[in-house]
Amino acid sequence: MKKDIHPRYRPVVFQDVSTGYAFLTRSTIETKRTTEWEDGKEYPLVTLEISSSSHPFYTGTQRLLDSAGRVERFQRRYGLARD
Repeated sequence: MKKDIHPRYRPVVFQDVSTGYAFLTRSTIETKRTTEWEDGKEYPLVTLEISSSSHPFYTGTQRLLDSAGRVERFQRRYGLARD
């Protein structure tokens, strides 16, 4: 294998920001944030918007998002002409 052409493959903590669920796995993703894991060691931290602990398909619940009036706001903002 050639030297210095592959990214570092190391343990990384991924954390869901909406539920706080975190898991430790190996990855090549780069991040400047770190966190202390349950074993007392420091690991790079990557935050996630959605994971299996917050995704509606896995949890069976639906989170409500404020989407009312999106079409009207779009039409007002961009001034779509009605014929």
